[in-house]
Amino acid sequence: MKAIRRFTVRTVLPEALSPLEELASNLRWSWHLPTRRLFEDISPQLWEASGHDPIGLLGEIEPSRLQELTADREFVARAQALLDDLHTYLTEPRWYQQNVAADAPKSIGYFSPEFGIAAALPQYSGGLGILAGDHLKSASDLGVPIIGVGLFYRSGYFAQAISPDGWQQESYPVLDPDGLPLSVLRHPDGTAAHVALALPGGRALYARVWQVAVGRIRLLLLDTDIPENEDDLRSVTDRLYGGGGEHRLLQELLLGIGGVRAIKLLTELTETPAPEVFHTNEGHAGFLGLERISDLIGEGLSFTEALQVVRAGTVFTTHTPVPAGIDRFDGTLVRQYFSTGLLPGVAVDDVLALGAENYAGGTPNTFNMAIMGLRLGQRANGVSKLHGEVSRGMFGQLWPGFDNADVPITSVTNGVHAPTWTDSSLVALAADRLGTSDTTAADWMSPVVTDADLWNVRNGMREQLVADARRRVAAAWAEQNPTSIGHPAWMAELLDPNVLTIGFARRVPTYKRLTLMLHDPERLRSILLSKEHPVQIVIAGKSHPADDEGKRLIQKLVEFSQEPDIRGRMVFLPNYDIGMAQLLYPGTDVWLNNPLRPLEACGTSGMKAALNGSLNLSILDGWWAEFYDEENGWAIPSADSAGDGAERDELEANSLYDLIEYQVAPRFYDRDADGVPTRWVESIRHTLATLSPALSADRMVREYVERLYLPAAAAERAVSADSYAPARTLAEWKAKVTAAWPHVSVAHVESGGVDAVPQVGDELHVRAHVNLDGLSPEDVAVEVVYGRAREGDQLVSPERVELVATPGSTNPVQFTGTVPLARAGSFGYNVRVVPRHPLLASPAELGLIAVAS
Repeated sequence: MKAIRRFTVRTVLPEALSPLEELASNLRWSWHLPTRRLFEDISPQLWEASGHDPIGLLGEIEPSRLQELTADREFVARAQALLDDLHTYLTEPRWYQQNVAADAPKSIGYFSPEFGIAAALPQYSGGLGILAGDHLKSASDLGVPIIGVGLFYRSGYFAQAISPDGWQQESYPVLDPDGLPLSVLRHPDGTAAHVALALPGGRALYARVWQVAVGRIRLLLLDTDIPENEDDLRSVTDRLYGGGGEHRLLQELLLGIGGVRAIKLLTELTETPAPEVFHTNEGHAGFLGLERISDLIGEGLSFTEALQVVRAGTVFTTHTPVPAGIDRFDGTLVRQYFSTGLLPGVAVDDVLALGAENYAGGTPNTFNMAIMGLRLGQRANGVSKLHGEVSRGMFGQLWPGFDNADVPITSVTNGVHAPTWTDSSLVALAADRLGTSDTTAADWMSPVVTDADLWNVRNGMREQLVADARRRVAAAWAEQNPTSIGHPAWMAELLDPNVLTIGFARRVPTYKRLTLMLHDPERLRSILLSKEHPVQIVIAGKSHPADDEGKRLIQKLVEFSQEPDIRGRMVFLPNYDIGMAQLLYPGTDVWLNNPLRPLEACGTSGMKAALNGSLNLSILDGWWAEFYDEENGWAIPSADSAGDGAERDELEANSLYDLIEYQVAPRFYDRDADGVPTRWVESIRHTLATLSPALSADRMVREYVERLYLPAAAAERAVSADSYAPARTLAEWKAKVTAAWPHVSVAHVESGGVDAVPQVGDELHVRAHVNLDGLSPEDVAVEVVYGRAREGDQLVSPERVELVATPGSTNPVQFTGTVPLARAGSFGYNVRVVPRHPLLASPAELGLIAVAS
């Protein structure tokens, strides 16, 4: 008989074991190995059965075992010491307190639709959520005072199973918050704190606020499954990325507007400082800026004045290089939701203008969340250098007339949290031989670590993966065949711990090309079954429930992997999650990534593999395009000039086969007298030494702090000074410049100062006459843009020299200056005029430019 309802009853621990409660409730255990070891030692069997979940473990422990532990003085002392260590970690000054200016922001809001922190809290679907979780963890380790904000999804994303015919099947296990490391934000009288959003038809959406302790970071998760909501509204936070357009809009209104309100509740009920900077991790949370504008309007500012304040303190990160990855809503639907009391003082037309695709190629009556994010954030970034370039091209319509290089979107390459993703055996090797448990700071080139040491650790990681893959495949088979006794004998011999192992795991949109490896099935078969250099491939990944094309790709791959001669060398592991990934990344010798370039924003799975000494085999896309150095793996050539997609797939698949067959596998099996592949280990050392620091999320978070958070905080303070007087002045100045700009032009350009045959060392004297239409010379920057001129007179890697207004000149105003001719070769120049104001973060910010013609 099945239960009609299920909930978790928490264990009441003896006083001597009370430290376990606090240790289990702070997710630092998920990346703190000594704490994980403590829980594992309570019961190794239950630790595995719980999926490495301390709260789940404690809920299953028999009272007799608790009594044994209470009497174990060594265990009790160990638990107390770990609790003391946690308290020290939570309170001691760290990098941010020791190295960042005293006037740095005391609080930063970080909003994301998903957070992947631990398998015990399944609130993520893929790379975006895992990245957000790693961001919080590194922020905690560095002492960066972030408040995370997301939604609590009762069914998470989905649990994946594969049917006998290879088709993905989804299920949605309902999570019980009482069995998770969550606590309710409460008022002093003990009642739960709620946020409320006004909805059309006089209705309201309420959400309770869960708190999650992620080391030093507090994460707030909003949950609508509460009695205060009408039945249909209780399901707003049912599933991550579930439902249709209106359901998604409700989720994103709650995340952005409700999230800011949740932070305001937190600051009222605790001593937490209010954020000075708000970081929008992808467009889903973009409505947060509108809530902040509404608050400022309540303080007496106009919409445009409030917009200046909000823009100054907002950082927007885009994670998608494809327009299909952006949330876009029907404008009429958005108008309906904002024609209410949702945002006091904010006119619906002002809202719609922020998300409007009112540029060449845009779709009328469409509300674009990424466009709104860019308009509400004065600072924006992509997540790798190449993705920054792609984003500047993709969103360049917002800054018409500017070259892509001038579009104000920078890049901060993603990183991964080393303590979470580095296998404990590699950590132990670093601690034992190199004196540090920080694998990103260890000297991996030191001869103290021998080739045999590294190879033994790598072999152990591969053995772990093989054992886990066998267990998962057997468990999946048993679930599909509940009445059978035992499982097929071949499953016990699935994969070989001594064979070159390639890993491939990610979401399954078509551009990631899950089945590129199957382009020539017989060629792949010969590689896998080679007698001299055998290869095995471990694959995992989920397709969005609505993406049947992605499901067909999974089915095609599963069908091939189940052929009798292949099934020992190729396996698809169902239900890709953090728990699987923590064994999959270290256990693979080579990490494969073959997206359509340049559609991979970053691709952090390969980073996690590299932190464990795995070598990458990838298209030069995402992070690999900037870090590949010919020693840390292999680059699959991109057939960008192919006639069509089919030809491109064929060329790139053949390159992939050739690399595996003629370079990767021979190097792996080239062994010395002791059975060590010394050339391969040389690449492992190089990868660990050069990539571990650069790919660390600590590097990424430090970069966000120094390049984006600190400038945003300074800008927000500057416009907010003197009761927002600078914001009012800036809004007025922008209106004046925007109104005058249609009549601003470069009337005439003169040059001289060089001989008939210009030589290096000469100076070009430039005089530009500029119509300013009532603007003053201080309102603009007039610049000579110069550089090498290529085909079509396009300037390559241009430089700029600002011209100076001639005193007393009237409209057109004369500007003069000199340009040094420092290099031989083709030379070209032009003159441009752009707005200038000390509170602008970029000359392109207003999207206004005048160029000589």
